[in-house]
Amino acid sequence: MGDPVRIGMLGSGFIADFYLAGARLVADAAVVANYSRSAERGAALAARYGIARTYDTIDALCAADDVQLVIVALPNHLHLEAVRAATAHGRAVVCTKPLGRNAAEAAEMVRLVRAAGVMGGYAENIAFSPDLGKMREIVDSGAIGRILSIRAREGHSGPHAAHFWDADTAGGGALLDMGCHGIEEVRILVGKDVRVSDVFAWGATLVHGDKTTGDDNAIALLRLEDGRVMTIEASWSAKGGLEGRTEISGTGGRIVTDTLSTSIRAFLETPAGYLAEKTDADTGWVFPIADEARVHGYDAQIRHFVEAFRGGTRPSETFEDGYVVNSIIDAAYRSMRSGRWEPVALDPEIAAA
Repeated sequence: MGDPVRIGMLGSGFIADFYLAGARLVADAAVVANYSRSAERGAALAARYGIARTYDTIDALCAADDVQLVIVALPNHLHLEAVRAATAHGRAVVCTKPLGRNAAEAAEMVRLVRAAGVMGGYAENIAFSPDLGKMREIVDSGAIGRILSIRAREGHSGPHAAHFWDADTAGGGALLDMGCHGIEEVRILVGKDVRVSDVFAWGATLVHGDKTTGDDNAIALLRLEDGRVMTIEASWSAKGGLEGRTEISGTGGRIVTDTLSTSIRAFLETPAGYLAEKTDADTGWVFPIADEARVHGYDAQIRHFVEAFRGGTRPSETFEDGYVVNSIIDAAYRSMRSGRWEPVALDPEIAAA
């Protein structure tokens, strides 16, 4: 196996914690450094995961001689800056979803990794979840026939981090934050060679008007070039914990799954500590998730990118994929404003694998 791939982690918040939990399960990966905008959070994260060094600038981490692969787990508005720094120092880079705040930023990131000749991996964790892997296996076997429709829904009661609530800084609301999962899920299941031609979308601020000017609920209809229509739903006002649901209908069957399901149920009169991501209650009937990093696909995701980097192969989720997802979301936001179907505009050079 040789020496482990040495990783530098940019970020010390909620998503960085998940990535580090996943990386801990990958034998040929070693996180050697992290960067944080908060010295206190950075030190705490480093202590928890045994990281040797913490940096206070993005560039310093990317310049470190022993960092081979940079993982970007930062707020949306810092993704482009981080990719610029990583590629300037010739580092391979993996960036959390959404790749950019919009397609223009994502396109710039594609150009940067291409110019530097380094790997650019799109960290869309749902693509690596065990449930999606099984659904794809069933679909690819032909057991449910030709897919007719997919409904992909994700909902919870709102983001942990304050930066998500600032729609201007983040680039959007719930659709950008969570709809990106369902869009890439659709692309994987129907085949990435099947283009989304146009989008009709609705979005509104129904509940959290005191926190955001962005959409806290949204629905997008994705019309494929062959006429089929897929549905994406995103909500920041769904109570009761994180909901991730997929319904696939085919000519010969269907699949219905909660991609974040758990077999554990407990009734608690006293809180037991952390139970699962975005759990709204810690007493009464609760539904803890065991091995959460694996259920969400984080260990498989890190393992895949590490193996691709080590082998010099193209990862299954690339910056080009992130660009296409951003372009679809851009069309959805245009549709929210216009009230019409809006075309998905792709630069063929940027979208090409």
